[in-house]
Amino acid sequence: MSDYDREDQPEAVQAEIIELDEREPIDPLALGLILPDDPTEREQMLLRAIAQAQADASAYLDDLQRVAADFDNYRKRTQRDLSLSIERAAERVVERVLPVLDTFDAALATEVETPAEQKLLSGMLGTRDQLLDVLSAEGLEVIPTTGEPFDPEVHEAMMATGTGNDAIVVASEMRKGYTLKGKVIRAALVSVNHE
Repeated sequence: MSDYDREDQPEAVQAEIIELDEREPIDPLALGLILPDDPTEREQMLLRAIAQAQADASAYLDDLQRVAADFDNYRKRTQRDLSLSIERAAERVVERVLPVLDTFDAALATEVETPAEQKLLSGMLGTRDQLLDVLSAEGLEVIPTTGEPFDPEVHEAMMATGTGNDAIVVASEMRKGYTLKGKVIRAALVSVNHE
């Protein structure tokens, strides 16, 4: 307790903290109290000092509990903000890697004619699979397309065929779509067929 805080306290509270031994009598002067000679006044003075000490202790406890709750809220908010920042950073990195995956997909769609091209294609396929494994470990998933019911939440229709009014089914995929930890980061471009 600083001297400034001590000046604002009643004399009974200004005393230094004393180690109490239940066997030894307490000297009122050591507590900063000058007790009157009249027993009734002495009792009232001590009761007022106890009441003030209890009120101060209660106020300090309330302040401490409020500070503890504020700190707990701050800690939780900081953890939540850090988690969101990490998720956003991961999402930005994955979004920047998606064109690389598109390039791999385009390259892997070519027809091979020579053994050298087959080896090159095999190496590219292995590299693409490794990249997808790393991204999958971070929560990236490919959105299923061909043969699936059309879902406007994850599919973006570029062409439609058929005239039926019942089910709309994805006929083919033009560009892969992806989700990251359940959130769509890029819808799949598809053609649909009305059945």
